[in-house]
Amino acid sequence: MTPRVEIIALGGTIACAPDAGAAGVAPSLTGADLVAAVPQLDALARINARNLSNLPSTEIGLPLVFDLAAAIRDHEDGGTAGVVVTQGTDTIEETAFLLNLLHRGDMPVVVTGAMRNPSLPGADGPANLLAAVACAADPGCRDLGVIVAFDDVIHPAAWVQKRDTSATGAFWSPSPLGWMAEGRPALYAKPPRGATFDLPQGAPLPFVPILKPGLSDPPLLVQACLDAGAAGLVLDLAGGGHVLSSWMDPLAAAARRIPVIFASRTRGGRVLSRTYGQAGGEIDLLNRGLTGSGDLDALKARLVLMLALMTGAPGRFGAFTDLAWQPGDPANTFTGRSR
Repeated sequence: MTPRVEIIALGGTIACAPDAGAAGVAPSLTGADLVAAVPQLDALARINARNLSNLPSTEIGLPLVFDLAAAIRDHEDGGTAGVVVTQGTDTIEETAFLLNLLHRGDMPVVVTGAMRNPSLPGADGPANLLAAVACAADPGCRDLGVIVAFDDVIHPAAWVQKRDTSATGAFWSPSPLGWMAEGRPALYAKPPRGATFDLPQGAPLPFVPILKPGLSDPPLLVQACLDAGAAGLVLDLAGGGHVLSSWMDPLAAAARRIPVIFASRTRGGRVLSRTYGQAGGEIDLLNRGLTGSGDLDALKARLVLMLALMTGAPGRFGAFTDLAWQPGDPANTFTGRSR
């Protein structure tokens, strides 16, 4: 039986067209327009496409992603084989990760987009959409959580990052799950399925800012964030999690009032916990009540902390920081499966 795949379009470059009233392009194409441009989709699945929004990706907010997650649950309950989400690339690493924190099912949820809009030579949207639908329709992609299919690479949402402003291969992860081979997903690894959140209805969005100190940057914004009502604070720090010593007293004072998380601005490797003992090193930060983000970069740490605060359980943050494969867990081993 031909699988059924739902495409939910949010807008972004993949849906852009020249704007007659202004310079440049803007999102205007519908999900149906995107499908019509890729007739090869009919060979993969029965497709239904709709728009949940038609926005630049920087306009996507958490409430829209919560609505998207609810729609995904409804589609899974209704027997849909997989869901593809198309959106702008600027925030894919955040929305895909956020969906992964909310998606409890085993149905494939595949996020994709485009770096070149449809009016440009070599537009990549059609190829990315074809790859995403191939993943969504493939039974081998079940129970992978949310994945990002882009430029023929399949990334886990927990790790994916946008690393370039305009290249078609803008997305990166330290260990991709697989690649597209002759139009089909070839999977070589399976990510661990981590804990998820069940959000209460109507929970307000907490204010959780990110601070990124540079050389000789005074810690004035720490108190400013508290005065503005921050419910938590995320720090994007140098190296393994290091900050100017002059920041330590304000940060320690903040940590006595709200959760304060520190990540690494390198966006690679794990935040350290027991190597550097100088003032402002990670050992000092931990001793003063701050919490390391583990494998999470600042953007992802912020989303976890926000959801933890919304569920009234900020202490759950630590359950989401270790993304590593655990020896002895068969769910996380290499599959050795090719097609």
